[in-house]
Amino acid sequence: MSDIISLADKTALVTGAAKRLGRAIALALARAGAHIIVHYRASRDDAEETAAAIRAEGVLAWTISADLVQPLEVMSLFDRAAKAAGAIDFLINSASIFPASGLRDFSPESLMENVQINALAPILLARRMAEQNREGAIINLLDAMIADYDKKHVPYHLSKRMLHDATRMMALEFAPKLRVNGIAPGLALPPAGEEEGYLAALAHTNPLQRYGSEAGICEAALFLLRSGFVTGQVIFVDGGRHLRGSVYG
Repeated sequence: MSDIISLADKTALVTGAAKRLGRAIALALARAGAHIIVHYRASRDDAEETAAAIRAEGVLAWTISADLVQPLEVMSLFDRAAKAAGAIDFLINSASIFPASGLRDFSPESLMENVQINALAPILLARRMAEQNREGAIINLLDAMIADYDKKHVPYHLSKRMLHDATRMMALEFAPKLRVNGIAPGLALPPAGEEEGYLAALAHTNPLQRYGSEAGICEAALFLLRSGFVTGQVIFVDGGRHLRGSVYG
């Protein structure tokens, strides 16, 4: 494998690609020459719009729906993607849920749903990709708050911590064929329903005292996919927020 990898004519499966960060990453990869499988759960119109925008970049795009809560649908997603597009070169695990609940009040059902979507589905997809026995790369989208304690979103936080640890495990387990890395975004995209002012109000919480953008996260993704000698790494795109102490030591 070369140390510098071209994305041209490679195929990427991007989960949660119909909207928000998943869409932005899918489009960035398309502009770099990759063909894209756009995964979505229920946002069919958004997925089709994303696919149309990808095709406008001169590459191929497919849309596939799957509920990542269901392990059988997760496995079916990869198989359907490979049947439609051929071998998968890149897997971007972007889909996630972000419900608000604390340690004292979260429900067991909420924790299980977060783990299934935010951690188990990426692991199952990566495992299925490893069965192809070909060179490729995986990126898991994490969260900069894995370095601290997000007490307002405990099920989400625990699931992302799980995926963080699994990222390094998979990097060892699936080498040398697959490289597995993570991106931990900080203030870059407001939660659904919030405006840019949400980010501005929190800019003081990181050392750079500003907020980032989807574009910065996309650049990190492109770097990790292109860098053939990088695996087991997590890039914090968070203005240095992760440097400010942690309950985890």
